Amino acid sequence: MTVKESVILFETDRLVARKFEPKDRDKLYNNHLEEDVGKWIPNERYADLAEAEEAISFFADCVDRGCLPYVLAIESKVSGELIGDIGINEVEGMKNELEIGYTICKKSSGRGLATEAVKAMTAFAFSKFETKVIYGRVMHGNEASVRVLEKNGYEFVKEEFGAEDDPYGKGMLVYKKVASPKRKMI
Repeated sequence: MTVKESVILFETDRLVARKFEPKDRDKLYNNHLEEDVGKWIPNERYADLAEAEEAISFFADCVDRGCLPYVLAIESKVSGELIGDIGINEVEGMKNELEIGYTICKKSSGRGLATEAVKAMTAFAFSKFETKVIYGRVMHGNEASVRVLEKNGYEFVKEEFGAEDDPYGKGMLVYKKVASPKRKMI
């Protein structure tokens, strides 16, 4: 199956965001083994290829049903290679508020691709889901992710301590972006 035959949800100048496919298993697994993924989001590593395959099936099913978590494969338009993933999920107990998360593999990092993906996913999430706010949570020290969020208009809100996805206990930086009010057409 080529990119043209894939279920594409949105595109940017350099990226395609599409539904995960079974062929992505090995690449997803290996991308999530990278040191930076393990360092900044250790709960996003897969135990083995079977677990990565189960995740792909789950993500694809959620996309098919239009429900959360809504996680997409990020593919380079130049190479056609899976270079990362991006998704949104509900914020527990907060109606109409979502949280964004993303990974870009090391060999594709440092080129603004995460910024491009987050910009597109943010716009997509505001239009597809009835959300008013999207949060981004970043571990202390992950300056690259802070820059990605800030470049996309996410504003710092607070520090959060005691979260179960903060394995080092150093706290998380919480950013948010509020949906722009819809303009009335005259």
